[in-house]
Amino acid sequence: MTKNQEPVTIKKYANRRLYNTGTSTYVTLEDLAVMVKEGNDFVVYDAKTGEDITRSVLTQIIFEQENKGQNLLPINFLRQVIRFYGDSMQLLLPRFLDVSMQHFTRDQEKFREQMGKSFGGSGFGLLEDQVRRNMEMFERAFTMFLPFAQKQGAAEEKLGTDDIDALKQQVTEMQKRLDRMSDRSGDKE
Repeated sequence: MTKNQEPVTIKKYANRRLYNTGTSTYVTLEDLAVMVKEGNDFVVYDAKTGEDITRSVLTQIIFEQENKGQNLLPINFLRQVIRFYGDSMQLLLPRFLDVSMQHFTRDQEKFREQMGKSFGGSGFGLLEDQVRRNMEMFERAFTMFLPFAQKQGAAEEKLGTDDIDALKQQVTEMQKRLDRMSDRSGDKE
């Protein structure tokens, strides 16, 4: 959880050392990981250029944790994320992941209780339900960006796994239309 205070400024120097301006001490990636776990926000700037490099440092922390054998991110998930780079859906994925993580974080205590109660049986049922709800939310958001999607009638239908291929086809058709529109606008210039 994020505490309500200004984020700590961390400067990264050319020698790859990280300097916490709040405590006037050098810190490690592990120290920054502890700060995140404690809910302390920080922003990392390149000391020479002033560029905000927080995203790359956070990614580096995740990389370090994964290399320590604390594998949190499934391989299939990582492959799917890589596939979204450069894809027309790249703009939607960050927001979807952010909202999903916010929901998951908000409900994590409830998850822990349910997992503890039903660990012997289907302890992952609640987690699977949350993932399913997140996917349904993403699919609903996705259909809003498909102007040529079939109308579902008065009641909104939930998308099934069979509809994924249809969605892929619609995205392909949309990309072709955008390419044709782009070609036409290029001809007018």
